[in-house]
Order: sequence, then structure tokens, then C-alpha cells
Amino acid sequence: MKVFVTGVGGQLGHDVMNELASRSIEGVGSDIADKYSGVQDNSAVCTMPYIQLDITDEAAVDKVIARLKPDAVIHCAAWTAVDAAEDEENKDKVRAINAFGTRYIAKAAASAGAKMMYISTDYVFNGQGEAPWEPDCKDYAPLSVYGATKLEGELAVSENLEKYFIVRIAWVFGLNGKNFIKTMLSVGKTHDEVRVVCDQIGTPTYTYDLARLLVDMILSDKYGYYHATNEGGFISWYDFTCEIYRQAGLSTKVIPVTTAEYGLSKAARPYNSRLDKSKLVANGFKPLPTWQDALGRYLKILKEG
Repeated sequence: MKVFVTGVGGQLGHDVMNELASRSIEGVGSDIADKYSGVQDNSAVCTMPYIQLDITDEAAVDKVIARLKPDAVIHCAAWTAVDAAEDEENKDKVRAINAFGTRYIAKAAASAGAKMMYISTDYVFNGQGEAPWEPDCKDYAPLSVYGATKLEGELAVSENLEKYFIVRIAWVFGLNGKNFIKTMLSVGKTHDEVRVVCDQIGTPTYTYDLARLLVDMILSDKYGYYHATNEGGFISWYDFTCEIYRQAGLSTKVIPVTTAEYGLSKAARPYNSRLDKSKLVANGFKPLPTWQDALGRYLKILKEG
């Protein structure tokens, strides 16, 4: 099997490529940089085949995928800077990447006869209530430009392919790039206290664990919509921060505040990021480890690195 992976310079794409290599599956990575620009950690992704690709260039997308003839495409590339997406000067670019770029990838994958996996987000929903969002729920009402364009990406995939997976994730952290944990560790080492929102509820997702699941899925024909985060229960960002500092041995005081009290975000954040993952087990996929366990493993890697 040959798998084409977009966005390998990001957190998830990096780990997906390494997971493919660990199983001796042929993987070809791409991103917009002229060469692999992610963390240089001596892992397989640093030496695996890489193609520079601007996914907003439809002709380039068609050419690359037609030449590669992949059996599957895992589309990790996206604009993920949620607040910056709200800036007027960025909105067209965000849509070009998340919506149009995804459509170009989907159409090219269909033409090549490849199955496709699209990585999406809980931001496609309105973030209200307390019930976990079910993967086949169509009650879409994104609150932000990021959420709206990721939903457009979902629709582009479902409209152009029959063999597709749409996998929504939340609260992502990984080795490659910036994330909440790295930010909190940095702040915790330089401040005596930190304010963190306590009324946004969800579950973290470790890209290393998620990559294993995604490769399991792409090797199957159990297509459709899925939700995937680590196990371990629903928490707030405040709860997450407290556990980060506890495991990291930091004594920084964490002060819980409401989203309204925090008041620094340009983009509206969902209060309810709870995702129902029961469909994974129902279709024979192994759930991810608990987020507490994932956090411990991740902190160990950061410390050793």
C-alpha cells in the first residue's frame, strides 16, 4: 500500500508518517515548504520521501496525486491558527486551505481511485449543551471561521468520494510544533500563577496515539464519520493544566476563570467539545490510551529531548 500524507510539517502528519514507517507501509509526505521542515528528531519522517505541495494550487494537486497513484490519502494539512483565522486579511487564505484545498485533494484522490481520510474538528458544531457530539450528527453550526472552513472541507470530501473517513479530533498535542502543553510549561516556569478557563470541556488528543489509530483505520474499509480523542474522561482546560503541572513537578498556581473572564480570544470557542467515540469500538478499532497516560509519556519525551 502507498499512502500520501499532507501536512507532514505539523504535529499529526509527522506522527502519521512515522507510524507508516514502523509498519513498513510506503508513505510519501508533503507540505508547503521546499523540504521537510518539522522537528529534526532522527525519526523516519525526516528521511522518508517528501514532495513540496501547495494544496491551494489545484493543478499542482492533480499532477502530484496522478503521478503518485496512492492507494490512500491522509489529509492532515490545515490552517489551525483559530484566532488568526478571524482576521479579515486571513479569511480568504483560511478558506483556500481548509475548504478549497481539501476539495482539490478529494477530487484528485477520487480520480486516482484512492480512499481518503480527512482530519476535522469538534469546531464544526456549536459547542453548546453537555451531551457528547455523535460522529454522524449533522447539527452543524460552527462559531468561527476555522470551524466553518473545516466543515466546508468535510462536505468537499463527502461530496466527491465514496471511500472516505472523516475523523474529528480535539485538543491536540504532539512533538512537532506548538501546543497547549508546551505553552503551559513555558508559562509555568516563568510565572507564579496562571489563569486558565474552566468552562470549556473536552478531552486531549496525543498525535502519537492518534496516528496508530488512523493507520489502523486507513487499512480498513470501515468508512464514515468518526470521533477520536484519548480516553480518560472529559475535563476542562483548567483540569488539564493542573495535571500538566502535577506531572511536570511545577508548583505554579492555577486559577480557574470563565471564558468571559478570560476574554482574550478573537474566535468563539466551543464550551462543549465532548466527542462520542463509541463508534470506534463498534467498528472494531482499539481506543486510544487515557490522556493522563499520554501526558506522562509526552512529558518524558520533552524532558529527554
